Amino acid sequence: MPYEIEITPFYTKRLVKFLKKHPDIQTKYRKTISLLELNPFHPSLRLHKLSGKLSDLHSVSIDMSYRITIEFYLKDEKIIPVNIGTHDDVYS
Repeated sequence: MPYEIEITPFYTKRLVKFLKKHPDIQTKYRKTISLLELNPFHPSLRLHKLSGKLSDLHSVSIDMSYRITIEFYLKDEKIIPVNIGTHDDVYS
């Protein structure tokens, strides 16, 4: 059963800004979101729980340079993207 990706206005704003800055990553981004929806535990996503001030979030990789931080709810099978950007952008 696929997970539901819930896109918020806050994330949409960040996504538009990110994709404007990095148009070359659009295909990889779409592939990442599709895979996240089908199987968030797929090894290529490198899903992991964050710690410290971001301990409520998880992170998945678009590629080696870019990440998406997410709220991940196993019980409700819901994923809410929170932020997108470089490693330093999303973890700071």
